[in-house]
Amino acid sequence: MHGHTHARTQSGPAMCPGSSLPTPLPGTTCSQIYCHGELLHQVQMAKLYQDDKQFVDMPLNSAPDQVLQRFRELAATHNQSIPLEQLRAFIQEHFQAGGQELQPWTPEDWKDSPQFLQKISDPKLRAWGGKLHELWKRLGKKVKPEVLSHPEQFSLIYAAHPFIVPGGRFTEFYYWDSYWVMEGLLLSEMPGTVKGMLQNFLELVRIYGHVPNGARVYYLQRSQPPLLTLMMDRYVSHTNDTAFLRDSIGTLALELDFWTQNRIVSVSSGGKSYVLNHYAVPYGGPRPESYSKDAELANTLPEGDRETLWAELKAGAESGWDFSSRWLVGGPNPKLLSSTRTSKFVPVDLNAFLCQAEELMSNFYSSLGNSVQATKYRNLWQQRLAAIKAILWDEEKGAWFDYDLENRKKNLEFYPSNLTPLWSGCFSDPNVVDKVLKYLEDSQILTYQYGIPTSLQNTGQQWDFPNAWAPLQDLVIRGLAKSPSPRAQEVAFQLAQNWVRTNFEVYSRDSAMYEKYDISNGGQPGGGGEYEVQEGFGWTNGVVLMLLERYGDRLSSGARQVFLQLHCLTAALLLSLLLGLLPQ
Repeated sequence: MHGHTHARTQSGPAMCPGSSLPTPLPGTTCSQIYCHGELLHQVQMAKLYQDDKQFVDMPLNSAPDQVLQRFRELAATHNQSIPLEQLRAFIQEHFQAGGQELQPWTPEDWKDSPQFLQKISDPKLRAWGGKLHELWKRLGKKVKPEVLSHPEQFSLIYAAHPFIVPGGRFTEFYYWDSYWVMEGLLLSEMPGTVKGMLQNFLELVRIYGHVPNGARVYYLQRSQPPLLTLMMDRYVSHTNDTAFLRDSIGTLALELDFWTQNRIVSVSSGGKSYVLNHYAVPYGGPRPESYSKDAELANTLPEGDRETLWAELKAGAESGWDFSSRWLVGGPNPKLLSSTRTSKFVPVDLNAFLCQAEELMSNFYSSLGNSVQATKYRNLWQQRLAAIKAILWDEEKGAWFDYDLENRKKNLEFYPSNLTPLWSGCFSDPNVVDKVLKYLEDSQILTYQYGIPTSLQNTGQQWDFPNAWAPLQDLVIRGLAKSPSPRAQEVAFQLAQNWVRTNFEVYSRDSAMYEKYDISNGGQPGGGGEYEVQEGFGWTNGVVLMLLERYGDRLSSGARQVFLQLHCLTAALLLSLLLGLLPQ
């Protein structure tokens, strides 16, 4: 029986007096405008904007103290409830429209016709690949110098180097999105841009002790899936820039420490205790960028449960899966968002990402000649391998599953994240691949022709059925493609073909790339969740470029074929073997 669990709490950046918020920047006052407080509450609850994020992204015209003073005077005149028109006029006077603190930026290392385009045989896909390569110029941004000289007037966190953003409402850079963006940039032969983005992340770790969810002060309370070490590995493999690795390795270690010190749980099984990680944010209060939604949702609960819900919603945002049935299972009402209990799970993907990071750190330290640290991380990696196998792997089902700490059992629902250890190489038994293939077949996942669904539950949340997300396609496709099994490789190709075609068909119709797709009736832009579907789109472009590069000689833009069931794959493999034997 799985035994008792405990979680350690945060020890992080300095706190503001009277609040549980990390200070936005050393030497600046706490953001009583963008993070918490009466002004934020009144403006967001008045719903002056369709999207709460719009307000917290607006820069101030003057010092926050002056604006707060004016606000208090205005509130006092109206007995603390300011009429809408006056509130609107107040914002007009003291705030600027969002987006002005960023300027468009064309990456200096962007150049025509990168080599991967030559690998694409289908002329339509090659032309499309060229257009996706062009999109980096539309998604490039640079922070204006006034954000450095007056940080207290902006919610944007200053970044010294320009960067690529996801697109749409996401005008700043995000943590885990940037990994797939960087993979795409490296294929576009833009390592300079990638290095600048890495330098921005490393600087955030030096200042705050972790990488925030995104580059805004209101995101500082939480992180996002930890892929910084992997970003560094991709960059160094591409450039061989070991001097940069040597300068940065201590900061990479610091970032992993944040997770192993503040996001830790211990689970016992078979008389042994294992240490793993979970997403958990030790701060209450509504998320400033979704303030009214969080406040209204909490109003459906007894007052004593509200702070806990807000902390769990923030942990859901930290997971990158905001929001999903994945964090509702086992809750009081598994259909309602107010049942979110993210911190009560030991997630497969988080632990697979950390496992991979520990292995990479060991390799980094070896290559830098530091055998003491190399051994330390190799041991951490081996401990985590054992823990993942003991707590998350299910031999009977042939996959890994999130572990529910409260109900002491695995959540056996399908999520693409269940296969992350295959992608990150965090398993030791070579037969795992065949078991995972059977799991995919048993779960009927291979019958979806337009992409791998995020779950098989339709909750109306965006990280659930019928949405499909680019990073999750990558987790499954590359996990299978890296395996020595020809069967797995063929399934990976079929899944890649399905996804590329969905993206291509929607692009051909809309001339746009989206953050997510609805795969229930042909490919459409995705929906559900807290905001309209966004276009751009950083990680979607990155994943398509990766698939075009890997399978460019085989992918087709033409009519769909029904996915071959696994027993038909054998015939397909025989045929491709025979064709391979024919004289070229």
